[in-house]
Amino acid sequence: MRDNTVPVDAPGRLRGIGVDEFRLQGGFWGGLQAVNTAATLQHCLEWMEGLGWIANFDRVAQGATDGERPGWQFSDSEVYKLMEALAWEHGRTGSDWADEAFVALTERVAAAQDDDGYLNTCYGHAGQPDRYTDLSSGHELYCTGHLLQAAVARLRTAGEDKLVEVARRAADEVCRTFGADGRNGICGHPEIEVGLAELGRALGEPRYTEQARLFIERRGRGTLKPVTLLDASYFQDDVPVREADAWRGHAVRALYLAAGAVDVAVDTNDDDLLHAVERQWAHSVERRTYLTGGMGSRHQDEGFGEDWELPPDRAYCETCAGIASNMVSWRLYMATGEVKYADLMERTFYNVIAASPAEDGKAFFYANPLHQRSAAADVRPDEVNPRAEGGVRAPWFDVSCCPTNLARTLASWQAYAASVEGNQVSLLQYANGDMRIALDDGEELALRISTGYPQTGSIRIEVLEITGEQVELRLRIPHWAEGSSLVIASAAYSVEPGWATVRGPLEVGTVLELNLPVEPRFTWPDERIDAVRGCVAVERGPLVLCVESTDLPEPQTIETLRIDASQPPLAEGDGAIVQAASALAAPANSGSLPYRSTPASRERSAVTTGIRLIPYHRWAQRSSAAMRVFLPAV
Repeated sequence: MRDNTVPVDAPGRLRGIGVDEFRLQGGFWGGLQAVNTAATLQHCLEWMEGLGWIANFDRVAQGATDGERPGWQFSDSEVYKLMEALAWEHGRTGSDWADEAFVALTERVAAAQDDDGYLNTCYGHAGQPDRYTDLSSGHELYCTGHLLQAAVARLRTAGEDKLVEVARRAADEVCRTFGADGRNGICGHPEIEVGLAELGRALGEPRYTEQARLFIERRGRGTLKPVTLLDASYFQDDVPVREADAWRGHAVRALYLAAGAVDVAVDTNDDDLLHAVERQWAHSVERRTYLTGGMGSRHQDEGFGEDWELPPDRAYCETCAGIASNMVSWRLYMATGEVKYADLMERTFYNVIAASPAEDGKAFFYANPLHQRSAAADVRPDEVNPRAEGGVRAPWFDVSCCPTNLARTLASWQAYAASVEGNQVSLLQYANGDMRIALDDGEELALRISTGYPQTGSIRIEVLEITGEQVELRLRIPHWAEGSSLVIASAAYSVEPGWATVRGPLEVGTVLELNLPVEPRFTWPDERIDAVRGCVAVERGPLVLCVESTDLPEPQTIETLRIDASQPPLAEGDGAIVQAASALAAPANSGSLPYRSTPASRERSAVTTGIRLIPYHRWAQRSSAAMRVFLPAV
């Protein structure tokens, strides 16, 4: 029997919905998902086939591993992430192509598995380093973790098949090698923890959950070999998970580890471990997270900086870190029911994840800065590109983790749109489409959601079918949505940020009209973020806005633009209009430093209307441009 829910549902109060329980019909997320279906999945498959990453499995199966192996040591993981995307795609749509592609990849992957269950194309075979000889940088267990996640997606959408059996054998090999009586090791890149926890839950196999727990408890003991210029915090191997107060080091690694810790905490009823991740989330979101929801302010280690270290022009905000952030927030929401986690997910969905793909779904941002000082150089459209640090979307990267990560996330997006607790359905993310949800008591609730959100704040929810008498519907009211209203049967009610609960009676034909204020608003940074002190940003609903050089009239430039914050921003389309002035410093003498001991004279132009801001997720779609989110205020 199929169970299409996302693979993090846990024993407890809340569960998610299946990927086939919400059919998107156009709109913001329906459009992105359609492009993912039509272009991104095939794009990823063709690139990895062309580069020989998939053929690495064939070489192992054929015993032909003496020659040069294409791709980084972790390239297997990209194949597994694509397989996960294909599994969700088939489960959601019934796509024959997705299923055929998945089955074909499964055959090639399975053929490369060793007799004892070990599976990796970079280690353990003729002409290659021995197994597990480089736990710091080898990524063997990281790759296995992604294999297990792909298998869970397949299990939940199609039942047990060949890949699920491959995953069982791979997980068994990990447990034998690294169990309580085995090697006391961990992987430099967390991922095996969340993969084992998901597989253990999906199969009802506590051995896998216990192995995930062992890996988590071993971390923070300084056992991994240091990497040049990077200390143990890069691997989250400096402080035990239970003792850490904030996320640090490589952002994706820290967040994958946190996701696995939440899974283990929930499945083992370990409240102390759960509270540790809650504490880390709160500290890191309050002090180490960008307005977009992006995480990671340092390029050297793709990692978190110190508290308040959030420079907009050096923001790394890797797309994969945004996806990993939502993995953690989703798990914390499911464990606690607290609305703040769904709020951060919305911010990250719209302003990091949606920002990555080009409109055709065939080029991607790797990093997502909040300030681009000049138009970026063109990419190589038919070649592998170095890791782009922002400013231009590239079709493929030397380290191409983001395209496949994006593919699996968009393929399963609606699974994060709602949760179920008994006879209560909570709508968490708003999108246009039809929802049919199986409730815990065997009843069903079918809804039609009609909305132009986030361009408009009107969300119409119609009950199409309801088989239970005591069904409750709960609507998330975003934290920014002061002054929202809910109309039921012509009666209007004011609703505050948090939850609006409709206790019924709901019946076929009941219509709810939720109205969220999406007028543009100024947002000021905490004064302790010195990189943007004195600056202001503009938001509209869940969207962060930005200005592109493309929209600036002469003589304004990105660097000279100043916002008149005494004049409120005005709505235009899905963006805004702000009043601005150019503040031009007197030119410095040739050869002198760009500083003065006395204030420079300034020439200020008249206040100019018509400076256009657009949603951040759309920047650089028209062409490469300079861009800025936070603007100095006058």
